[in-house]
Amino acid sequence: MSVFSYPAKFTAGRDGRVLVEFVDLPRVATDGKDDREAMEEAMDALASDLSIRLSLREEIPTPSSAKRGQRLVPVPLWLAPKLALYLALRDQRVNNSELARRLGLHERVIRRMLDPEHATKAEKIQAALAALGKQMTVEVRDAA
Repeated sequence: MSVFSYPAKFTAGRDGRVLVEFVDLPRVATDGKDDREAMEEAMDALASDLSIRLSLREEIPTPSSAKRGQRLVPVPLWLAPKLALYLALRDQRVNNSELARRLGLHERVIRRMLDPEHATKAEKIQAALAALGKQMTVEVRDAA
């Protein structure tokens, strides 16, 4: 099972702004005027970093467990399924052409599914994940 939330430290500065630093992504940091804005900015910064990694076909760090004083920042819903597909392909050593063959699609459709800039219907990614023996679910929790 893959969880797409990354732990981050939220620290209030002397000026009242809230600094956000990601534990597993040391080059990613942002801030906001308050907790709400800091979380929004954190999700945006996280999505930007992971989108770049996906576009460049780089390693996607596995999120560690949140420790005391850390909060989990979820990967935005438009990106998490693409990351799940990318990771499943890498883990199983299946290339785009092979997945396309399994699904009866052209390889360019698989490339679009993995493109963070392309809006892909969730059903297409669900079908691709199913062809790799994965099932995508959505979880809704009470806010902390």
